[in-house]
This record gives sequence, C-alpha cells and structure tokens, in this order.
Amino acid sequence: MITKDIKLPVKKNETGMVANVLEQFNKAADHIDLNPNIRRILNVTNNEIIIHFPVKMDNGDVEIITGYRVQHNNALGPYKGGLRYHETVDIDAAKALAMWMTWKTSLAGLPYGGAKGGIKINPKLYSQSELERITRRFTYALGDNIGPEHDIPAPDVNTNAQTMAWIADTYMSTKGPSERSTYQHVVTGKPVGSGGIEGRDRSTGYGVFITIKLWAEQRNISLKGKTFIVQGFGNVGYWASYFMEQEGAILVGVQDAFASIYKPEGIDVKQLQVHVTNNEGSVNNFADSNAIEKADFFGIDCDIIIPAALGNQITGDNAHIIKAKLIAEGANGPTNVEGEQILLQNGVDIIPDILCNSGGVIGSYFEWLQNRNGELWHMDEVILKLEKVLKESFKRVYDYAITEGVDMRTAAFCLAIQRIEKAYIQRGIFP
Repeated sequence: MITKDIKLPVKKNETGMVANVLEQFNKAADHIDLNPNIRRILNVTNNEIIIHFPVKMDNGDVEIITGYRVQHNNALGPYKGGLRYHETVDIDAAKALAMWMTWKTSLAGLPYGGAKGGIKINPKLYSQSELERITRRFTYALGDNIGPEHDIPAPDVNTNAQTMAWIADTYMSTKGPSERSTYQHVVTGKPVGSGGIEGRDRSTGYGVFITIKLWAEQRNISLKGKTFIVQGFGNVGYWASYFMEQEGAILVGVQDAFASIYKPEGIDVKQLQVHVTNNEGSVNNFADSNAIEKADFFGIDCDIIIPAALGNQITGDNAHIIKAKLIAEGANGPTNVEGEQILLQNGVDIIPDILCNSGGVIGSYFEWLQNRNGELWHMDEVILKLEKVLKESFKRVYDYAITEGVDMRTAAFCLAIQRIEKAYIQRGIFP
C-alpha cells in the first residue's frame, strides 16, 4: 500500500554536506510529488564500505590507513564516482558526494548510478612511492566492491591519472591472465597511454565553461570583458579559467588552501599555472597580485564566481558579501542551503554542481565506452560529443526552471530524480 506520509525529515545527526544534499533532494521530491516508496529508497545509500589497511612507509614503519567507498544507487547502471585523497574524507562526506553523483549521472542521461569515496590522508605528507603503495593496497582491499560493470572510480580531489593507472593495474593483476585486458575500464581518467581518452583531463573544466557560456547566451550577453574569480586552482579551476580567458573573460582573483590573491587588471591563466607548478602547488606570491584575507575572497567585485575546491564554501555566513551575478559550481556541494537562499533572494543565479561540473563524468563515460568497445576516440570528437550532451542537459534544466518557476538546482534535481523514478516504476521492486 502506498501512503502519502511523506516527507522524510533529515535525521538530527545528519550534518554538513549530508544534510545539504538531503534538503536539496527533499525539496525536489516534494515538487514532483515523488512516489513515497521510491523516496525511501533514494533517501539512503545501498552500501557503505570502510576499510582499514596497513601500509609500510619508506622508513619501514607501518601506518594504518582508512579508506571509504559509498555506493548510493545503481538503478540506472553501474556505480560511478571519484576517489579523493584528503583529510576531510569520512563516511558522511562520501555519502553526500555519492548521492550527488547519482543525480549527476541521471541528469546527464548516462547509464550509471552514483558512488564516491577516498582515503583520509593529506597526500602532501607522503612520497610518490608511499602514495603508490597506499593506492594499490586500498584497491586490493576493495576487491570486487569495484569493477568495470559494477563500480567505476575516477579521479577527484588530490588524485589524478597516475592514481587511476595504479588502481587499474592492481585490479587487473588480481584477475586471470586471459581476462586481464577486459578489465581496463575498471576506472576512468587514466593516462592516454594506458587506456585513457584524449580530453578527459579538461572535460570537467570545459563543462563549467560551456554551462557559463550557455547561461550568458540565455541573457544575450557576451563573456568578453566579464570578470571572474576561482576558488581552487587544480585541474577543474585551471581548465575552467583557461577556456573562460579564451572567450575574453578576465580572471581577477584566485583562492587555494594556502592563499587568496586579487589583481583587478587581470591574472594571466597560463602564467599562474606555471607559478603554481613551481611553487609547491600554491598561488601564493604570484607576481604583481595582492594578497587578501581568506574571508574577503567571495566579496571581490566580479561578475562570476567559480567555486572549484571543496564543499560548503558558500554559506549563510558569507553569501551576503557576494557581488557576482552568477555562481558556477565547479566543485561538488560548494553552496549550502542557507547560502543558496541568500543568493537567490539577492538575485544571484546558480548553475548547480550536478549540471555545471558534469563534464567530468560525461568524459569518463566516453573513456569507459572506448575501453569497453576497443575503440580509439580523438580530442575533437570527445569535445564535440561532450558539448552536445551539456547543451542538451542545460536546455532541459533551464526550460524546466522557467516552466515550473523553480531555481535551476531544483529543476536539475527534479529531472534527475524523475528519470530514476521511471526506472523503478517500470522494473518494479524485487521480489
């Protein structure tokens, strides 16, 4: 019997990003009058894996490392989502990020579900050889909890193509010699020479840029001369800035974990990238830029803000200082519910994370297909297909938001959830 009880409240012990994503989910579920039984399913994760494993350090000491993998939902296909190496990684962060991945893959129309995970470390404290041993040991410990048709990890914060190559090699080494080559697509985001796809490195940042450009087109404005700031200058922040600059926009501020810089005349993106590479990964002390207080960064006078670092960065404490007219969420969950309410009240548009940064998982899907089908895709083909998917997703979200009179995040969530609801209704619930 289907009942109409139906708003499942956020549990009192759910805080931070978990509370944030559940609030977003419930808002959209209410709007579409989601089947209450399906709401119950989507309100929880399928599997939550915590692994403690020993790794020998370079000095001979053994350190116990903790890793996580949360699999939220696989109604539409294999679990898909990144692995991050960061001190903030815990089971709650992995749960929230896994849920966002479910909505992201669904919105993009991909045959995937959502997962996320990582290792609770500061990778800067470990040598390259130690990181390799940690990665391989974590992969071995995960065992068949990952797999090319079951759960497909990808790079995330502080992980990269090399990390994925280690995972793929370790996973394939656990299989029989005759079948190892068929497991190459256990991860995506690999080096091009090891089964990766051209363009995957820039796909997330390019997607951020494309959604900003589409937003501007809807308002009949040009990005040329528009100013923007970026929080986080890793892979996503750099490529988003690179393509924005190519379009004529001006980067005036950047913030990372070490410093916040401001240069109203404009920051050359390539020069900053060279500086970061030679400066232990930090924007600190970039030539002719002004150092500003961390708390003042989002208040910089600019047109567009691209948060491309961690979650819960724009909150009720700082949203009121924002002067920009657009937030393009390159990171996952950078704006919490309270912060978003303030921004919307102040007339600030938000391109939500599950749309804005979905270029990464779309690019991953192309790589997965390339490996699975024994094909070879080239850069121009990848970028063309990526742009096509993003344009279709943006139009659906934008049109739904206008038609239904809701913000873009709610529109994106509604469309994503409806696709999963349809799959459950058509297939039924076993047994």
